[in-house]
Amino acid sequence: MGCAGSSQSKADGTVKKIRKPKPWKHPQPLTKSQLMQLRDEFWDTAPHYGGRKDKYSGMACSCTMWFYGYSMRTDVVDSKRFARILGRPKKITNDMFFGSLEIWDALRAAAEADIALAQAIVDSAGVIIQNADLTICYDERGAKYELPKYVLSEPTNLIREG
Repeated sequence: MGCAGSSQSKADGTVKKIRKPKPWKHPQPLTKSQLMQLRDEFWDTAPHYGGRKDKYSGMACSCTMWFYGYSMRTDVVDSKRFARILGRPKKITNDMFFGSLEIWDALRAAAEADIALAQAIVDSAGVIIQNADLTICYDERGAKYELPKYVLSEPTNLIREG
């Protein structure tokens, strides 16, 4: 079935259907270009920092890994000691903390597509949908993907330019 709270299961044939997000209002009115800039910033940082642009999110991951006895290498962490204690895999990669690039790419394509195409994209990528509006999803290994509403739809207080 995937993660607790998800309702998508390929084994029993049930799949959570995607729907458009409910209308929402941004705290400050945005122009279309400002909205596009927010979206670009999110998609540029999401695969590396889970959508957070601050430099400390990567450091927090490194510190957590150090605390649990991991030694950092370029992409891969040697975790034999931790694996013995908790039964974790021998090698832990960054995508276990921030998700896989392929899933982020699929979610971006789905966010920019119409509903029918978005459904086909997430189904073929193996994305487990927790919220039907795609704000919270998981991959098959349990990595969580959170999408802000501004990448999924336009706010009701969008300033129309021109």
